Amino acid sequence: MDNPKNNFFRQPNQSGKSGNSGERKQSFRREGGFNSDKKPEYEQKVLDIARVTRVTKGGKRFSFRTTVAIGDGKGKIGLGTAKGKDVAQSIQKAFNKAKKNMMIVPLMGGTIPYHVEAKYSSAKVILKPSKSGVKAGGPVRVVAKLAGITSLTGKLISRTNNKINIAKATISALQKLRIK
Repeated sequence: MDNPKNNFFRQPNQSGKSGNSGERKQSFRREGGFNSDKKPEYEQKVLDIARVTRVTKGGKRFSFRTTVAIGDGKGKIGLGTAKGKDVAQSIQKAFNKAKKNMMIVPLMGGTIPYHVEAKYSSAKVILKPSKSGVKAGGPVRVVAKLAGITSLTGKLISRTNNKINIAKATISALQKLRIK
């Protein structure tokens, strides 16, 4: 037992603890991990995920297109669309694009200051100030909630069910707002 080569079990050191020094190694973890108490600066919602195909000479190439809306709940909102080889990659790319396309929505008491309408492609959106919560559906509701709007009436007058165009029309309507 005196030969260290024959010892395949660790012998306790003088302090009675097993291990080399009896001290813990310092761990270097990235901030924002699973156990982090730090809140993200923006809340994100995935509006649309679609598998798209590019046909090449060698066959079909599949990728994913994702549209993500982000907001801080205090008047900042952004929208991003991106493609990636898998869903997680496309969501991350869309989030980064949305961060670059941020805009500030002027809020007055949790609602918009006045009636506004906008059109993007074939999607037309009418937004009105309200005092009884968010009354809107689909992407209009998601964008309003992320912007921090607590009361709004939204009417969707469109010939399309395309969520991307509806979200862009909503963003376009919110961009028209100015505090008088």
